[in-house]
Amino acid sequence: MVIAAGAVAAAGPWDSSGQRTAERVRAAARDAGGGADHGGPGADRVPETAPSARTVLAGIGAPAGTAPVPTERALADVLDPLLRDRALGPERAAVVVDAATGKRVYGKDAGRGLTPASTVKIATAVAALSALGPDHRIATRAVLEPGGSGDTRDVVLVGGGDPTLTARKDGRYTDTAASLRRLAADTARALEARHVDEVKLSYDTSLYAGPAQHPIGPNENITPVSALMIDEGRLDDSSSGPAPRSGDPAGDATEKFAEFLRDHGIKTERTEGTRASGRAESLAEVESPPLSALVERMLTHSDNDIAEALARQTAVAAKERPSFEGADKAVHAQLAKLGLPLSGARFADGSGLDRADRVSAELLGALLHKAADPARPELRSAVTGLPVAGFTGTLVDRYPKDSAGTGVVRAKTGTLTGVNTLAGTVVDADGRLLVFAFMTTGTSDPQAAQKTLDKMATTLANCGCR
Repeated sequence: MVIAAGAVAAAGPWDSSGQRTAERVRAAARDAGGGADHGGPGADRVPETAPSARTVLAGIGAPAGTAPVPTERALADVLDPLLRDRALGPERAAVVVDAATGKRVYGKDAGRGLTPASTVKIATAVAALSALGPDHRIATRAVLEPGGSGDTRDVVLVGGGDPTLTARKDGRYTDTAASLRRLAADTARALEARHVDEVKLSYDTSLYAGPAQHPIGPNENITPVSALMIDEGRLDDSSSGPAPRSGDPAGDATEKFAEFLRDHGIKTERTEGTRASGRAESLAEVESPPLSALVERMLTHSDNDIAEALARQTAVAAKERPSFEGADKAVHAQLAKLGLPLSGARFADGSGLDRADRVSAELLGALLHKAADPARPELRSAVTGLPVAGFTGTLVDRYPKDSAGTGVVRAKTGTLTGVNTLAGTVVDADGRLLVFAFMTTGTSDPQAAQKTLDKMATTLANCGCR
């Protein structure tokens, strides 16, 4: 088995505003060893040798559910002392669930709603996958309005809510993302076939409603939420982590589209945003990768822009107002349909940047258990997208190569100032698959808190606990 890939963004420092910096980009600049990257390495990057895959394979030979289940008392013996660590702050909660049966095998204040930070993305993922299906794709279209003045026709670039639409020629994800360049080329050909060589270009972002700006305000971790943007509104060449962001993502995308049309000989004049009419004729469209791939990218990199887009896509599917408030209702309703424990839950946003979010460890565990259920294959990417300890995403540098957790802990990190969370799956020493969620609030030393949470997950990996 060969596992190789480039490293991506990992957890790290906090900015002066006190907001999470999307699990800092520090690791993205490193050539960390190994890992699977859902987008593949960039064209100019050669991945290093991965850590040994031996631990990844541990327990796989045993049929599902046949390995012994750890006992609650034995787990308490090893986890209670860690959960009492002062580094975890005054508020803490934990749950461990047997993935095969759904039985809770350990819990402390598991039903208490705490700030989840970025682990709320697990809820966003499950809600979107169940509402839309893993094969759903998000379309960006160019349409031609009827009539027009003189020889000039009106073209509208219609945003469908795909934040991964790219204007780049190459780089990570460009081989799978919908391309604005291709959309422009196809649009130009369609216009030429209609003998149109001069257009007025506007854009339509009416799919989404409500404030575009996230409650945290302008921030390097997230672009204003818009139905139309390119490369997540990033103003550099990054594909994950914090970055300078556009204040007008739809306008910037339309200006770039106009540039591409001009490259194809279409004289283009920009006009203000509008709404495409029901009589508009389709010229061309491009589609995002399937929702399952977007979910994996979101979870691996803790991608806030994809998270907010998927929350709104869930609202659209539920016929709720596609705003922060409407997405909250839609996600809550979708998870309720799945029979998940939602007491006290609030989804103020889809990304976890909002401190008003409330999720219990019990809910996180139930979400992961549901996603790991072989009877729910449509939810599978909510598990396969989780960062792998020592290998990928926000866990790429949090586990040493000789740790028992390396390769067998798959978990979503969550970090705000004073908040540290970790939720995922782990194969224990007997080969039993467990689901866990550890949550803390009031931490003062983020590095120490992360270390303790990682130690708890590693303890599960190293434990038969019977």
